[in-house]
Amino acid sequence: MRVLVVTNLWPSAERPAVGGFVRDQVEALERIDGIEHIEVFRVEPGGGPTTYAKAARELRRRYRSERFDVVHAHYGLTAWTALAITGAPHVVTFHGTDLEHGVVGPMSRAVARLIDLPAPVSASLARARLPGAGTTRRAAILPVGVNLDRFQRRERQEARERLGLDPSGRYLLFPADPARPEKRHDRAAELARAANAELLTYGGVPPDHVPDLVNAANAVLVTSDREGFGLATLEALACDVPVLATPVGIAPLALREIEGTLCAPYELNRWLEAAGAHLESADPRVEGRRRAALLDRNRMAERVFMAYTEVVKAPL
Repeated sequence: MRVLVVTNLWPSAERPAVGGFVRDQVEALERIDGIEHIEVFRVEPGGGPTTYAKAARELRRRYRSERFDVVHAHYGLTAWTALAITGAPHVVTFHGTDLEHGVVGPMSRAVARLIDLPAPVSASLARARLPGAGTTRRAAILPVGVNLDRFQRRERQEARERLGLDPSGRYLLFPADPARPEKRHDRAAELARAANAELLTYGGVPPDHVPDLVNAANAVLVTSDREGFGLATLEALACDVPVLATPVGIAPLALREIEGTLCAPYELNRWLEAAGAHLESADPRVEGRRRAALLDRNRMAERVFMAYTEVVKAPL
């Protein structure tokens, strides 16, 4: 099977933190028997409609003589670009922001009606933003999955030393860029102040440092208003690091019955009590890796391959 992936979510020298999860999925797919070749076409992120129209013309020019069995777009706007390639079924993974955004959302929902297989990363996202998906029309739930090779338990003190942090410090981690309003950095900052802890964030942090940041923290705070999937929760669990999360995305399923975690609407006193126990411990850990392994990138890639196989069999 020959696959063309079209995406604006892919790490680059200018944006090294963008789209690592898409790259992880492509790498996992490349290891599957039955995948002959995957070609990746990158669209520069952040551009307006003209950017995607130009990308469509370049896509058509570059691959006019190529044959693909599946065209797989990541993110709603790139689905419009991917439609420049005909003769193969189209799959689109919707990651959340593309369906939720005030401007991009309607465009993403419109293209979902034109392609062969819309594939949100979570069932909750499908129910909220793609009514009828999986009932009146075909759809799939295709998460990208956690990279267990990258995210694994490391010695907390060693992680802190590599980051130049106080070995005996009190650290909470906000696993996102504070500039993203839906992630609610304000909540995490309020909790850190109340707990007399330092709040670490991903803002401006090189991707190579992220696994150390997770392991350096006493607990990870996922305070989001919404999550398409919520990969940060799984990355923390893969490191056996405690997680406090709002009940959005994958969190209710991922954290269910894991002692030392909290999945609840944000309320300062309740979250402060949960975080306090971890801040008082020298090396707080939870039994999370086995749960994270259920959504490993390799297992999720197998699901993607199965979706490819089914959509190829279906009549165009």
